[in-house]
Amino acid sequence: MEALQIECFPCRSDNFGVLLHDPETLLTASIDAPEELAVVAAAERRGWKISHIFTTHHHPDHVEANLALKERYGLSIIGPAAEAKKIPGIDRTVTDGSTFLFGSNPVKVIETPGHTAGHVCYHLPEAKLLFAADTLFALGCGRLFERPAADMWASLQKLAALPDETVVYFGHEYTLANARFALTVDPDNPRLLARHAEIEATRAAGRFTVPTTIGLEKETNPFLRAGDPGIRAVLGMEDATNEAVFAEIRRRKDHF
Repeated sequence: MEALQIECFPCRSDNFGVLLHDPETLLTASIDAPEELAVVAAAERRGWKISHIFTTHHHPDHVEANLALKERYGLSIIGPAAEAKKIPGIDRTVTDGSTFLFGSNPVKVIETPGHTAGHVCYHLPEAKLLFAADTLFALGCGRLFERPAADMWASLQKLAALPDETVVYFGHEYTLANARFALTVDPDNPRLLARHAEIEATRAAGRFTVPTTIGLEKETNPFLRAGDPGIRAVLGMEDATNEAVFAEIRRRKDHF
């Protein structure tokens, strides 16, 4: 089985567009649809015809180009059942644990409520890929617009349970700001200090910080590290629950 191919590119002001291509069947999925012309240009650059959109959540910067791309390509739109009424052009709904095939590659749906009430991520276990959109960022997580911190903490635990080598594509280039914030709550983490320097160099060179891995996030992302004694000490929350620590980290990031 030939390896899946990925094209990642900038959209809008800070979104990432991602195309996933199966060279055996020639199927191509756009992970969300942030901006029509950017998505089309990426597909034409690679000579791919988009067959699917895998929608993660209903926010406009993720579904804005759904109908235009559907009209252009006659593609099929898959998205979360909980947000179906808010997703333009949706053809197939999925829920937590739903599975489907993309070519010969199984895709498993993981519901991750928090950023929105019905947000889903798409996990390809055989390809060791996760498309996390606005649930998990490099060194961050999405703002809590529609569900409480406890729900997002539970969602992040689902993702943290995936194999460490899982490669994660996320929805926005927020990584440098996330790194600067992470150091305020986890200042003595040597892996985070090194990663911050790497990210500064990457961004200074005009390169993207996507993708990351589950293992790297577990080592450095404070939103996955609510149980860490060092972070708890910085926050003065040594005896708090993980959910409470996570909620405080998210509150601080909102005001950073």
